[in-house]
Amino acid sequence: MMKDTTIDPYVFEDHVLSKGGFSMQISKVMSKEVVYVNDNVTVTHARQLMRDHFLRGLPVIDNSERMLGMITDQDILNITSTRSDVTVSGYVHECPMITPETDVLEAAKLMLDAKLERAPVIASVDDRRIAGILSNADILRNIHPTKISPATAGDVMTSDVRTCSTSDSVATIWSSMITIDYTGLPVMSEDEEVIGMVTRQDIIRSGFTRTSINDTHGTTPADTPKIEKIMSTPAYTVSPDTPITKCMDMILQYDIGRLTVVDNGDLVGILNRNDLLRACMLGSGK
Repeated sequence: MMKDTTIDPYVFEDHVLSKGGFSMQISKVMSKEVVYVNDNVTVTHARQLMRDHFLRGLPVIDNSERMLGMITDQDILNITSTRSDVTVSGYVHECPMITPETDVLEAAKLMLDAKLERAPVIASVDDRRIAGILSNADILRNIHPTKISPATAGDVMTSDVRTCSTSDSVATIWSSMITIDYTGLPVMSEDEEVIGMVTRQDIIRSGFTRTSINDTHGTTPADTPKIEKIMSTPAYTVSPDTPITKCMDMILQYDIGRLTVVDNGDLVGILNRNDLLRACMLGSGK
């Protein structure tokens, strides 16, 4: 029983504190409205669903409504076949077993280990029908840093930042994203200022989802749109000294996947939802 009413509301000993207490089941934070696809639908249909619902991945089921895994935006970007009848069955990735009873911290660890931003929640280990969907944002809304979590953006950011310019072609940046497995790149002006972000979702929504010699519109990479036509603005930036709690608030408030870190006008780093999630997990015992 916690008797000290003056305790820091965010941390207690070295355990992550959820808003509901020291342990929270996934059933309390997951969404029950799930957009999913059957494994026999076409990749084109899955891509359209991702565009329409602004999703980074879709659960895949079989004809018995059993969850098979996920197809992600990275999978969509990697598909180069020109055939219109290609189904998602060949691109499904297995998912960790997350049920409504799974602890939030355990689910966070499973998702981080699997490098997933979204994961389906199944009814039980024996009943693999989909009961909900869980995102890293859902988890971030319900946990806080521990005593030993990194304190600032500078502590969790990646310093080696790949960037692009407004004049780069979509096909070129798409190819780079696949090669380096990045979900988003800061867009720089001619004066080397951060002016926006281009993400996998921006590319998928633009309709240019091929990286081979010709794209889906039959044009060559040089003829594809420039990044300035599809990038997301404004640029959401923080300083290296910005507390990670503020970074979490910004990512959740603006529903964005990443923040650029700027010091005296210079781009010095980038951080994303999973970076913040890992920071909160330090000291959790997971």
